[in-house]
Amino acid sequence: MSDVRKPRWARWCLGVGVALALVSGGSIIALRATVHAAADAIPQADLLGSAAPTATHASVSGAKNVLLVGIDRRATAKPGDPTRSDSIILLHISADHQHAYLISLPRDSYVSIPAYDNGAQSYRGGKNKINAAFAYGSRGLTGTAALTHGFQLLSLTVEKLTGITPDAGAVVDFEGFQQIVTELGQVCMYVDEDTTSIHVGHRADGSSAAPYALNSDGTVNHKIKGVTANFYAQGNHCFTPADALDFVRQRDLLANHDADYGRQRHQQQFLKAVLEQTVSKGLDSPTKLPGLLTAVGKAVTVDGGGVSLEDWVFAMRNLDPSKLVTLKTNAGQFNSATVPGAGSVQILSADSLALFQAAKNDRVGAFAAAHPSWVAGT
Repeated sequence: MSDVRKPRWARWCLGVGVALALVSGGSIIALRATVHAAADAIPQADLLGSAAPTATHASVSGAKNVLLVGIDRRATAKPGDPTRSDSIILLHISADHQHAYLISLPRDSYVSIPAYDNGAQSYRGGKNKINAAFAYGSRGLTGTAALTHGFQLLSLTVEKLTGITPDAGAVVDFEGFQQIVTELGQVCMYVDEDTTSIHVGHRADGSSAAPYALNSDGTVNHKIKGVTANFYAQGNHCFTPADALDFVRQRDLLANHDADYGRQRHQQQFLKAVLEQTVSKGLDSPTKLPGLLTAVGKAVTVDGGGVSLEDWVFAMRNLDPSKLVTLKTNAGQFNSATVPGAGSVQILSADSLALFQAAKNDRVGAFAAAHPSWVAGT
């Protein structure tokens, strides 16, 4: 794939919206130099399975839908293990390129997954949780091939569910995301509910230790005596890199018992906070920018659908990160069912499907206005 396939919005969502700051206050020469530096730093892959032809210049017009997939590859994972998507977010950009919305799909959503052959293993298709699509697509593969085929099957699944063919896509590795926070120094945001970590804690002597024993599926088995869990109280927090990664992973011990809906919301809020603080602090500093670009390259893999980075930059230059709207499917409420072979799943409501239809037809703003309780606070 040629180097011209360097989409700007992957970084826009993840806090490296270099162009927004430069377009508003810098020269065209400086902008293009920065764009090329960013292009060289960010890995590219055919995530959408389209192998779209590259383009030196292309018109970026009309509404756009971008599929963002967060993965959480732990150090304990073995080569060839299937990779599951930890978070699935649809970024909708309005046709006037003035408004943007993040819509999270619950990873336990019960959906139809199409048949797929990744060259190593085939999947015959069937109904399962949506995050299983990435796993089925990646089975038997490693590295970029696992990401590519996992994303391709997930993209096909989203298209079957919503009728939306993503215009572009990005994979976010939350483990690598720590480095972006390291370059910023910290990320500050409002935590909207008390959150207790099941992964990170400390003993009385200050040494680090896991506070809970976990089951094979990652859920809590029991508390470990003598270990105090990390606790993020409701209110304003400035996260260190390690605490940031820990916070966005939590779903089991949330004060509102909103589980995966809470984690989705917190990840949306965190991505927005990173974006805003990158634009406000990181991009004004020539000393920070190279490190930020390198960090993003370690955390993000993108597919721009053949549109050059320069064209995306200028097309999206009027987006204001502070006005990014985050939306909850199922109004953030559980709509659970038990399915043999799949366990506890979430059934997407008719209104949730209407939200996806609104994204397809560029009517998300109207949907949000009619469903104010679906808009997540920040």
